[in-house]
Amino acid sequence: MNANLEYYKVFYTIVKYGSISAAADHLFLSQPAVSQTIRRLEKELNVELFIRTPKGIRLTAEGDLLFAHVSKGYEEILLGERRMRQYMNLEEGEIRIGASDMTLEFFLLPYLERFHQLHPTIKASVTNGPTPVTISALLAGDIDFCVVSSPLDNHKEYSIRPVASIEDVFIAGSQFNDLKGRTLPLAALETLPIVCLESRTSTRRYVDSFLQSRSVRLHPEFELATSDLIVQFTQRNLGVGCVVRNFYEKHKAEGGLFELHLEESLPPRNLCLVTGLNTPISPAGKEFLSLIP
Repeated sequence: MNANLEYYKVFYTIVKYGSISAAADHLFLSQPAVSQTIRRLEKELNVELFIRTPKGIRLTAEGDLLFAHVSKGYEEILLGERRMRQYMNLEEGEIRIGASDMTLEFFLLPYLERFHQLHPTIKASVTNGPTPVTISALLAGDIDFCVVSSPLDNHKEYSIRPVASIEDVFIAGSQFNDLKGRTLPLAALETLPIVCLESRTSTRRYVDSFLQSRSVRLHPEFELATSDLIVQFTQRNLGVGCVVRNFYEKHKAEGGLFELHLEESLPPRNLCLVTGLNTPISPAGKEFLSLIP
């Protein structure tokens, strides 16, 4: 393309507004400057684009052909500018968040509700998965940021900010009432049918690591994908469940659940907001993050 894009803007504006004078007013140019631009475009293309008549100007056949294509391109540019302004002004856009069921229910949900109230036209996409899978999605650029549970490996490609504290507990149902009110050594867990999360989750890694540091190794009866399922299995006395306290508090009134009292409690850990150091965050994403203290 030899002609300056500004030439096509002037050409489009003349046709759209019907005259050189109207185009000059719209473009904040003088009429001679607009006329000169069109002469340059005609010279570049070696065609005549307008016929000058006593009543004004009209397109030649060549000009009509050119305008059919220029109008599509220029209007797409205008649309792109308008959409970009809407994007920057949070009138449209999308946030892509990675989270587990736990972080979504017990941390993110109020912020999502607030954000939706403030920006109802912004789409929020939440991808559920265990922490290692979610972190991989962040590094691949499939999500903008995530809230996951520790432990997390330090990595030069993302930053970690703790945003809440959580505590892991062991719970049981009525079939294990003989354990209620007793203080149990950690080693007692080795003899119980344990219901816990799958080994690939950060929660399971944390619990196993802590217990192994005390020479205790779990022998799970069931390894499940979600904490809600662990609670349901525990309510049916299929084993002693290991969940974050939030899930126990939510369900403890159901099915006679109670918490096992251990000689040594598992230390609290964190929910963490994780952002990629090499991943730009959209204006909508930055606005959402600003809601999280």
